[in-house]
Amino acid sequence: MGESASGSEAEPRTHFGYQSVAESEKAAKVAEVFHSVAARYDLMNDLMSAGIHRLWKRLTIELSAVRPGQRVLDIAGGTGDLARQFALRVGAEGEVVLADINASMLEMGRSKLLDAGVAGNLRFVQADAEQLPFSDNCFDCVSIAFGLRNVTHKEKALESMLRVLKPGGRLLVLEFSKPRHALLGKLYDAYSFRILPKLGQLVAGDEDSYRYLAESIRMHPPQEALKAMMQTAGFARVSFHNMTGGIVALHRGIKP
Repeated sequence: MGESASGSEAEPRTHFGYQSVAESEKAAKVAEVFHSVAARYDLMNDLMSAGIHRLWKRLTIELSAVRPGQRVLDIAGGTGDLARQFALRVGAEGEVVLADINASMLEMGRSKLLDAGVAGNLRFVQADAEQLPFSDNCFDCVSIAFGLRNVTHKEKALESMLRVLKPGGRLLVLEFSKPRHALLGKLYDAYSFRILPKLGQLVAGDEDSYRYLAESIRMHPPQEALKAMMQTAGFARVSFHNMTGGIVALHRGIKP
């Protein structure tokens, strides 16, 4: 019994927002959040960002340099905003794989894109970013938008993304980051912790999930730290572009 107790105490821990949880518990807790918010996810994105998230995603698409005939993997693709635009860019000869670990989000994305009539060159795969179920060197571009901060082992996920990219392929990480100015940071904190959870309760009937989302942003590595993580994972020519004063950053890296 002594060995069993010791083993339990030694289980690695990680953060779930500001909470400390066992690593084995985080994925299920994150899944609960996104099962809860899936139905109102698009509406809440528009309300939370006043529609600016569309501009962030548009710039991501532009900087991806995706061309007709290429293969793209969109991880944590949610309801398909990026996947739809990638599908239009790669055309009938290309392919876009929308991957998400959460079944509710994946189903929302599938339904939305099928209804829009743009799913002819799209494939939908439920997948864990840390263990991508794809062969080596098979994608020209990999993207992950507002998903990396929810991954338990970010380093492992980045290595998995590098593996599935072709040499010369590009990774794009669009994620909330650290505001570059103190005053903006204070205003952003006030909005995130006072207004956002109440908005989540009013629109989605879920205050706790949106409080977690605000906390998870603060626990995510800031710009330079994420850049270093990508370099450690093996990416070359890593750079980042701040948007909206650093509230969001787009990181890019190339597979050597």
